[in-house]
Order: sequence, then structure tokens, then C-alpha cells
Amino acid sequence: VQLVESGGGLVQPGGSLRLSCAASGFTFSRSAMSWYRQAPGKERELVAAVTSAGGSTNYADSVKGRFTISRDNVKNTVYLQMNSLKPEDTAVYFCRAHIGSYYDAPVYASWGQGTQVTVSS
Repeated sequence: VQLVESGGGLVQPGGSLRLSCAASGFTFSRSAMSWYRQAPGKERELVAAVTSAGGSTNYADSVKGRFTISRDNVKNTVYLQMNSLKPEDTAVYFCRAHIGSYYDAPVYASWGQGTQVTVSS
């Protein structure tokens, strides 16, 4: 399993970013996918998840209404559109693949390198 995140950067509060995670080494279209983040000094937390076909999503309360997870099963890529960004969204963002179609399925052990998102004026 290989996961390569990209799209992070420095953005002002209120701005937007779109993260991408390119996946390989497993059957992407049969796997739910999740985005996690880890801020300095904090534990890694689940941000958003999507089922294998993209029909159902789940979000952390802190990002509901601002972030949107989506996927392209032809490109083997999962996305995280982040709008109305806040300084507290600053973190390294990671994607993860699930061994199953729904996002309560166990996850593969692999983590990508992550992509840094910094929200600051």
C-alpha cells in the first residue's frame, strides 16, 4: 500500500486548500478512505472518511460544513477540499486506506508522508 499526499501549503485564515492522496498497491475502488491530521503536540485525529463508492461520508465535528471529502476511483485518488480554514486547522494531514468498503473497516498499516497545512496571517 502506497499513499502520497499533496496540496498542502500556507494559507490565510478564511482561505481554501484542496489536498490530494494518490493511492496504489491495493484495490482502491473497494476501500474506504480517510483523512487524518496531527497538530504539533497533539495526537493524530480523524478528520473525514468516505466509503469505497463515495456514497457516504463522515466528518469530525470540528470540520463539518467546511471540509468535503471526495474520491475518484478512476484516478485512485481521494481529495479533501478545505474551506474557511482556521488557525486551529494547522497540522500535517495524512490519508489512510481501509481494508473494506465502509469506514469502520480496519485500516492498512501504511501511512503516507503527509502534507503540511499552515493557516496563518
